[in-house]
Amino acid sequence: MFAMFPNLTLAAASTPPNALALLELWPPLVALKASTYVYPILEVMHIAAIGIVFGSMWIVDLRLMGLMARLDVSVLAKSVLPWTLAGFLLALLTGLTMFVMRISDLINNPMFIAKISLLFVAGTNAAILHARGALDATNRITRFQALFSLLIWFAVIFCGRWIAYI
Repeated sequence: MFAMFPNLTLAAASTPPNALALLELWPPLVALKASTYVYPILEVMHIAAIGIVFGSMWIVDLRLMGLMARLDVSVLAKSVLPWTLAGFLLALLTGLTMFVMRISDLINNPMFIAKISLLFVAGTNAAILHARGALDATNRITRFQALFSLLIWFAVIFCGRWIAYI
């Protein structure tokens, strides 16, 4: 264990290990944290990815709420889905990397916990929406879910931004 975590002391090893705390001592993460540029670059990439996710979802959700009725909702959704998924994957990868670089700061931050919880709510809402079948902008439940999606994502962005200030 000491070879994998050279920064781990014998005193730290004598107490029950906290897996998250040990992860912060992993040499690749220690090297990333030592860089002046890695974290800010990750933040920029994370924000850009969120912009892609939110922007693509915004358009589809607005269409599901009855706006832009001239656009076929299924064609629109299929057109932006690859962008939404790519943006989400980039946000996930950059977010996880930033998390493991600052586990001790983030794990007890109420805004971080709220953001992660809201992401699960957003994912559940999307899963339910798509499990109900074809997207139907005339259905009131679909319209409500689209509005709920936008509100959840605004809350995710709000909490994510406030992580730095709590």
